[in-house]
Amino acid sequence: MDIEKMEAQLEVWNMTIERLAAKAVRARGQARIDFHYQVDDLKARHALAMARLGEFRAAGDEEREDFRASLEIAWADLEKAF
Repeated sequence: MDIEKMEAQLEVWNMTIERLAAKAVRARGQARIDFHYQVDDLKARHALAMARLGEFRAAGDEEREDFRASLEIAWADLEKAF
């Protein structure tokens, strides 16, 4: 697992979320509600993936395997959402 690539991808996804948030502000009616729902969902998934990556980075070599599975699940969930 390449942590630097994951951090870079998280930054790209964060910028995408911010662009969607800007569209949500300009949208009207149901589209605005839908955008806000999508942005909130993506932000929550992004925060979880970042937290899991932080846990993985902070873990010692012996503990990393314990955190790897939860990181991979959070990562796949966020990737699927995009």
